[in-house]
Amino acid sequence: MLASLIPILVALLLGAMAPGPSFVLVTRTAVTQSRRNGLAAAVGMGVGGTFFGTLALLGLTALLTQVAWLNMALRLAGGLYLLYLALRMWRGAGTPLAMSADTPAQGRAPSLGRAFVVALATQLSNPKTAIAYASIFAALLPAQSELGGPPSHLLLVLPPVIFLIEAGWYGVVAAAFSAAAPRRAYLKAKGGIDRVTGTVMGALGLRLVADAVRDAALAR
Repeated sequence: MLASLIPILVALLLGAMAPGPSFVLVTRTAVTQSRRNGLAAAVGMGVGGTFFGTLALLGLTALLTQVAWLNMALRLAGGLYLLYLALRMWRGAGTPLAMSADTPAQGRAPSLGRAFVVALATQLSNPKTAIAYASIFAALLPAQSELGGPPSHLLLVLPPVIFLIEAGWYGVVAAAFSAAAPRRAYLKAKGGIDRVTGTVMGALGLRLVADAVRDAALAR
């Protein structure tokens, strides 16, 4: 079993480490709020990744490729959500912030539950993640000769493994960016950093919206 898992684990880890809205959000949460909030966001990313990975294992990602209107609706909703986050980052760019070692000095840090929910929503905002998982599994999961599908033990093992990889990677990100040096660097250049991260998030959101609109136009 281990031999068949290793290439899948490597592919999943590389996918988790790829820069995107999830990385931007966890980084910003860890720097601007607290390490605990950053770790809560990492858990949210893990839950979202496990959800998409489970859909891929169950074959439900076919809905995203065969049911055109569902695919377009999910991408449109996800893109609009990322644009909303980008707008909030831009609006907060001019707000001064002072931080203690653990939490923002001006006002209390958002709750752990809110950090978790925002991260989960961000992870779920891009349905292409489910298709990426499906591609990895289609390429690397070994077939079970009698039934033609993957071995049942891998179907049981992979969801918790996906959670550990996703939450573990973003936990490392949260721990790294909640350290004193990244916080000080952020405070010195808060406005510019917030505008850059907001622009990145907005560009990703616009791409999802544009893809959905383009596909809707082609479907007519």
